[in-house]
Formats: sequence, structure tokens, C-alpha cells
Amino acid sequence: MTITQLEYVVAVATYKSFVSAAEKCFVTQPTLSMQIQKLEDELGVKLFDRNKHPIAITAMGEAIVEQARIVLSECDKINELIQLQQNNLAGKFRFAVIPTVAPYILPGLLEHYSAKYPDVKLDVKELETHQVITALRNNEIDAALLSTPLEENDIKEYPLFYEPFVAYFSEGEKALKKRLISPSDIELDRIWLLNEGHCMRNQIINLCSDQVQRLQSERAYRYESSNVETLRKLVDKNKGFTVLPELATVEFNEDQMEKIRYFEDPEPVREISLVTSGHFVRLTLLQSLMDEILQLVPEKMRVQKKNRKVLRIQSAKL
Repeated sequence: MTITQLEYVVAVATYKSFVSAAEKCFVTQPTLSMQIQKLEDELGVKLFDRNKHPIAITAMGEAIVEQARIVLSECDKINELIQLQQNNLAGKFRFAVIPTVAPYILPGLLEHYSAKYPDVKLDVKELETHQVITALRNNEIDAALLSTPLEENDIKEYPLFYEPFVAYFSEGEKALKKRLISPSDIELDRIWLLNEGHCMRNQIINLCSDQVQRLQSERAYRYESSNVETLRKLVDKNKGFTVLPELATVEFNEDQMEKIRYFEDPEPVREISLVTSGHFVRLTLLQSLMDEILQLVPEKMRVQKKNRKVLRIQSAKL
């Protein structure tokens, strides 16, 4: 039994295809198939039912695949120990960020992290929350920055900061006469929302009302954006309002800030965390990423260091 064979087994279990698994492992399909066959012969069990499409994992195969993931994770600890001893971070790190966080964190993170850790190659992509969960389970990414809690047993969460939501109104809205607003100040039939699939959309609906969908259906037209900046422009040109994460307002000019209103207590916030699979072991590199991300957010938002490794933190989250 070899580490390579275990990597091939996990790849087939992940992608349900010998061809796809071979592509991901950068080997030919016959080579991968031969190594898995040799492992099955050595163990005396069948790991995969090759007669089904997509490939199915046998009952014994399920248990062996799970143990293989653990073994591969433990092997990763060797490199982690070496890097810790040498005080040197290196290697490829696959990282995802949800679209409603990426514009406000990624530009600064890529600039500063690459300068500080030149031997770490960040492979970054934007994914929605459901895509992140799948990618973590399929070992397609190492970590992700998103809104939590996810309530997934096989995913670890490391809360970093709590970001308030703010309302952004068009000129002349009566809510702008108030210093602070409450959800009752919001006219739900005039809200601009993100597309379905964005976790922030669900948070906003929870904040406002479960009637928002019905009320919006009565509008002459509706448009749902996949981009927070587009929401702001829709408000400016088409009236109404939207709800934004506070980091989206950092570069607002004075006129734009006059259209912002914060909510009265209890202030709605979202918890932003780094998440990994349950088998992830490159904690030194993960900690370096945490530190750099936290430098990019206001201190008032940051989770205190003593609480940063807690998987669940009670909050005012929606």
C-alpha cells in the first residue's frame, strides 16, 4: 500500500470517475486504474463498483476511503512540522472567498500576503457558499472565507470578524430623516436584492420580512443582482434601497455616506470565518492567512484572539 494509491482512491471517490480522477492526479487513466486494482488485490476487497455510472463506492470502500483521507491528512502534518521548525511557509494554498466578501478583502490580501510570504502560492477563486462546501469535501480547496455558521459537522470554522449590515437609500427617502433605523422603517416592496444562492440574500430576507418575496412580485419589474456594487447603482438610478455589508462602504464618498443608515440595537451583523475540512492540518499557514485578513478589517469588527479557535460563538448574527 502506498500514499499514491490512497490519493488515487480518494480522487475516484471524489469525482466518481476514473478518467476525471486521473486528470486531477495528473496521470493517465490506465496508470491510475492499475494502481487501484493492485491495492484492491492487496487488500482482498473491491473498493468501487465499476459497472455503475457514475462509479459507485462499495460499503467496504466507503470505510477505506474515509480512513485514506485521514492518512493523507496525517501525512500533510510532516510538511507542516518541517515548515514550523524552519519558520518558513511555502507551497500551494487553494483558497475560496464568497462574492459578497471578495471585493473588500482580496485586493489587499493578495498584495500584502504575497509580499510577506513569497514562497506561498495562493490559488484563489470566488465561490458561493454551497459551492465552497462541496469543494471542501472534494478536497478541491484548502480553506474559504465566508459567512457562518454553516452547521456542517465535517467542516471546521474559525470566526474572524462580525460585519454589520447597513441600509443604503436613494435620495429623498423618508428613512434618511432618522439617525438610526429599524427593520420597520424599511418598505419591503422597494428593496433590491442579490440573486438566489447568495447567503447574504437570505440574511437580508430574514432581517426584513418573510413577505418580501410576495411584495416584490407586485412591482412593475424586478432585477436581482449578483454583485453588491450593482445594488448600490440600482438604488441611485431607480430609487428604493438595499442593504449592504459595512465593508462595502469603506470607499464611499461623502455624498454616498449621507445615504447610509445604521440599524439601532440589536444591530444585524454577519459572522465571517475561515473554514476548512475536518481533516485540514496546515494550521501555521492558516494562522498566517487569518492574521493578514484581520489587518484589512476595522478593529471594532475583529473577534478577540482568545475566541478565534472556537467553532461556535454566540453572536447577534441573523
